[in-house]
Amino acid sequence: MPRVGQEAARRAALVDATIAEIGRAGSLDVTVGQIARRAGMSSALAHYYFQSKDAIFLAAMRHILKEFAAQVRRRMGQAKTPAQRLSAIIDASLGREQFADEVVAAWLVFYVQAQHSPDAARLLRVYARRLHSNLVHELRACLPLERAHAVAQGVAAMIDGFYIRHALQDGAPERSQARALVKDYLALCLGPCGAALEGRH
Repeated sequence: MPRVGQEAARRAALVDATIAEIGRAGSLDVTVGQIARRAGMSSALAHYYFQSKDAIFLAAMRHILKEFAAQVRRRMGQAKTPAQRLSAIIDASLGREQFADEVVAAWLVFYVQAQHSPDAARLLRVYARRLHSNLVHELRACLPLERAHAVAQGVAAMIDGFYIRHALQDGAPERSQARALVKDYLALCLGPCGAALEGRH
């Protein structure tokens, strides 16, 4: 039986290998054997830790979402106003770590998997609700509740759209451009409050 520390290290290696292999393939069309080889272990050992490829992929997405949540908390912890906290959420959503090619590929696969996997759909709902809730909480400082919900939906849709364009379309906006465009949209919706948004240009 593997030691506890060794098990955690091997699980982490398989998660990292899954993200890298999905990035290489651009889809979930990879095998557990390919993931295991990249992680430096046998397929049998990979199956010991994760019973299926779908289970490894869900663990990879939980890792990506955990890293994203940590980035949001870190950035928001440095913000002092609602506008700064909104900027922090957008900066984390379109941050360098989340916009890495292999992570973008994993997100696209995640969206597809959520269409037919209840576990993936549940995880995607948790992410979407948390993002929406964080946005609405800050938007309410400037907007009525109903309008705050609508603007939060618009911001989330723009973020998702830039991920899709980054993965599929040549000439898609760079990360800094995408971030500025989302903030410009938000500033337009916020009116005078939007002047305090950071990093728009």
